[in-house]
Amino acid sequence: MNGNQTIYLAGGCFWCTEAVFSKVKGVLEVHSGYAGGFVKNPCYREVCNGTTGHAECVEVVFDTSIISLEIILAIFFATHDPTTLNRQGYDVGTQYRSAIFFTENGQKEMVDSFIKQLEEKAVFDSKIVTQIKSFEAFYKAEPEHHQYYERNSNERYCSIVISPKLNHLKEQFSSYLLS
Repeated sequence: MNGNQTIYLAGGCFWCTEAVFSKVKGVLEVHSGYAGGFVKNPCYREVCNGTTGHAECVEVVFDTSIISLEIILAIFFATHDPTTLNRQGYDVGTQYRSAIFFTENGQKEMVDSFIKQLEEKAVFDSKIVTQIKSFEAFYKAEPEHHQYYERNSNERYCSIVISPKLNHLKEQFSSYLLS
């Protein structure tokens, strides 16, 4: 699989996941939004209420000649907790679930294999509960949610939750990050 691919990743708050993947070499586009639910064109407030079935997620478009799906997955699993059902830290609800929405069968096979390897190596103390589903629809979030960390890095949530994730990213994946 060469060329550009798209995958949809939900790892809790989309501000966090977007901030992480916007720093990765070979990631061409990252957009915050909603996927996995049953309401068309939901708004942030509806998704936060937990009644739409959607997860906050990011659309990640990446160039496979620069970065592999395996590295994308390694970064994803290293920067959120895939063992907590419908929760990331203080963010609780189905909208904060860990999920991967694949766009082609080769991606599903890679995701399944990657998770199996993580579990065989006992990387996490608990079972991985990441939902794996075929991509159906993605709805971009409102403009104020795009590049949130870059515009608001001094806000309390950003400094307490997102900055440590980015520091962890730099420690573990420095060779894959933009300069």
